[in-house]
Amino acid sequence: MPSLTHAPLGPLLDRLFAEAEATRPENLPIFAATPPAERERLMRSKDDWRKLYGALKDMPLAVSREVGHLLYMLARTKGARAIVEFGTSFGLSTLHMAAALRDNGGGCLITSEFETGKIARAQAHLAEAGLDDLVEIRAGDALETLARDLPPIIDLVLLDGAKALYLDVLAVLEPHLRPGSLILADNADYCPDYLAKVRAHAGGYLSLPFAQDVELSMRVG
Repeated sequence: MPSLTHAPLGPLLDRLFAEAEATRPENLPIFAATPPAERERLMRSKDDWRKLYGALKDMPLAVSREVGHLLYMLARTKGARAIVEFGTSFGLSTLHMAAALRDNGGGCLITSEFETGKIARAQAHLAEAGLDDLVEIRAGDALETLARDLPPIIDLVLLDGAKALYLDVLAVLEPHLRPGSLILADNADYCPDYLAKVRAHAGGYLSLPFAQDVELSMRVG
């Protein structure tokens, strides 16, 4: 029986998704006061991403329920034992992938988050779901925290942090990817350099868009 849909995780996910829907970033005053072109620039900027995410430090920034289910299904189908996540936020995606590890019989999920307040929230949610023993949350810049002490082979990667860093984070993780390793990038439309990499002919990946703004890629070489 999958842990994803049963207590304690199922009711917790329902509550967290409801909270995320009620506190969408576009409802913040800073969004109303920032022109759309400037918001686009901040999303894509390697220099100013901290300004944007600092303004969103109290927001869940969650994956959709559909993407959460997809992550669970990918991890189960893959039989994943080692998962890496860039961008923990409040831990909704983390909960889905940790549940898959539990149902796979165990493993480790390493996730990186820049905002300490979000780490506390994610840790509380993981403890409530009884999944905290499967997850290591690393605080700070992912280009540093994910550059050490990783499993030799990573089965599944979720990229859902600062969009401008997707390509750089992939480069850090790439030595641990093997043919068949999966990478899911949320909001990938903001990452043209990343998409160019994973979609390139003979670039080492097989990649396709999935739903809105989601790119699913598989390491093939």
